[in-house]
Amino acid sequence: MTLPSWISRWKNSDLTAGQQMPATHDPEWERALINRMAAEFLRQQRRSRRWGLVLKFGILAYLLLLSITLVMDGIGGSMGSAGEHTAVVKVEGLIADKTNASADRIIKGLRNAFEAENAQAVILSINSPGGSPVQSGYVFDEIQRLRETYPDKPVYAVAADMCASGAYYIASAANEIYVDRATLIGSIGVRLDSFGFQRVINELGIQRRLLTAGEHKGILDPFSNFDEWDRQFIQGLLDNLHEQFIAAVKEGRGDRLKGGPELFSGLFWTGQESVELGLSDGLGSPSYVAREIVGAETLVDYSQERDLWERVAERVGTSLANTLAERIGAGTPSLR
Repeated sequence: MTLPSWISRWKNSDLTAGQQMPATHDPEWERALINRMAAEFLRQQRRSRRWGLVLKFGILAYLLLLSITLVMDGIGGSMGSAGEHTAVVKVEGLIADKTNASADRIIKGLRNAFEAENAQAVILSINSPGGSPVQSGYVFDEIQRLRETYPDKPVYAVAADMCASGAYYIASAANEIYVDRATLIGSIGVRLDSFGFQRVINELGIQRRLLTAGEHKGILDPFSNFDEWDRQFIQGLLDNLHEQFIAAVKEGRGDRLKGGPELFSGLFWTGQESVELGLSDGLGSPSYVAREIVGAETLVDYSQERDLWERVAERVGTSLANTLAERIGAGTPSLR
């Protein structure tokens, strides 16, 4: 509080109607003013200290919670030292960079699971509609590498509600795939989403100004013309990605695939149907696979998840930019 504002408050609170301001040369008045200013300063200092303590306590509480979480993660990762178990790595939600189902997080969990001495097998617990073909490809390749490095430690994919597109890409790298009867599985295809607004802006009299260096740099601009050459080029790109997807599935599933070309048409099936088509190997949950297939009923979760601050920073700092990029920029092929 500044001196002029305090004097104004002092005048309003201490002087009654008709009273006059004491003369500034009166020592008693000066002493009272100084005392009041000192008291107000001390109140402000105490208030500032209280808020400072609250902030420090909040930071300390977060650090304590984070430390406990890290310790518990370490305990969870080392539970195998007390006995044999089945390791679990979750693949949940959209498979994309900077999500819980990013390739980096899945791969880190897989490596920890395979390296754990008492982990008898690894279960990929999948509930995902798919996502990035690049992220899915990274995980597929890493599973193949880990299977070669640890030939005595099988990996099983167990699908819950959904194991579609990029998620099935990942699952096909496992030794075996288990599903529920009602699981939606398959969708072996590639898509790219976009819109065309050229007629709308023409009818509204809006002039689109797009400057590019490169004849086809604006090929996916939603406000520009999309001619037959552009369409054929993009379709060729998607077909190429589709062939990569098909090759990975055939490599992983081999002779177990019993269907025809419809398996790779982008269609999806129930878990019961997928067993008949060779897309999966049987019905079962993670606990069933651990108990009946692996023979180590105890499940230990090795999944790597984002901490609180990382999630908050992403939402506050980058979500708006990402949304604008998705709406305005070029589309990205997706296994969804």
